Amino acid sequence: MSRRRNHRHSHRRKRHGLSRSMRAELQFPVSRVDRLLREGRYAQRLSSSTPVFLTGILEYLTANILELAGQEARNNHKMRITPEHVQRALGNNQYLSRLFENNTYSRVEAVPQPKE
Repeated sequence: MSRRRNHRHSHRRKRHGLSRSMRAELQFPVSRVDRLLREGRYAQRLSSSTPVFLTGILEYLTANILELAGQEARNNHKMRITPEHVQRALGNNQYLSRLFENNTYSRVEAVPQPKE
């Protein structure tokens, strides 16, 4: 009996680790949200899925706000989204305006109303 090894599995490629953002197919950084949640001491214990879930929510809200602001910019024949477009988009959407109604965010002074 010779001691021959099966060399088929000896040359396996090393698999590189995937980030949690890549695994969850998110653009926002899950690890950063996790770090900020832990540093903020919002809870004594955090589930491993909590930062993934919160990152997904933040990405979803951001995408919706940017989509609405882009439509607002297009309606005004502009190529660039400005803070005025974001503010109008938040004000015109009933759900987003309710979400941000009690929060203070930098308000743009003297925003011209769109011509109808």
